Amino acid sequence: MQPKVFGDERGFFFEAYNESTFRSLGLPAMFMQDNHSGSRKGVLRGLHYQLRRPQGKLVRALRGEIYDVAVDLRRDSPQFGQWFGTELSAENRRMLWVPPGFGHGFLVKSEFAEVSYKATELYAPAFERSILWNDPVVGIEWPLDGEPTLSDKDRAGLLLAAAETYADSSGL
Repeated sequence: MQPKVFGDERGFFFEAYNESTFRSLGLPAMFMQDNHSGSRKGVLRGLHYQLRRPQGKLVRALRGEIYDVAVDLRRDSPQFGQWFGTELSAENRRMLWVPPGFGHGFLVKSEFAEVSYKATELYAPAFERSILWNDPVVGIEWPLDGEPTLSDKDRAGLLLAAAETYADSSGL
């Protein structure tokens, strides 16, 4: 998503979220939680999802630059296991909508990045799962300079073939 940015000598203005616009695009207009993280260069967070109470996420970089990725984890989808990635930055002001039923992760490309995302469901740690960031079957082409910095949770992510995923997308 690319918002309309209005700029002049004072700076800029744009709507980061507009319920009417989201509804017109067929996206949910209700968010339950806002999240904000800060990470240094080379940190890779993800690929996270909640098996029950799946979250849709509207992601943007408030500071710095990230490579943001979504992976389809709906077994009944023709795109199951396929991924999409894009650069989000404070400069380009792009946003990525990650639908419920997708895993999400990002790599910090700048010296530091702050990432904000709106979620359609509350965080439920008991239902959180993680796919291994470098699963060769998924084959994400991360723009890495060396090895990423990972949390213990992300190091312990499962290969897609062994992970619990969404049986079907009808309830998402």
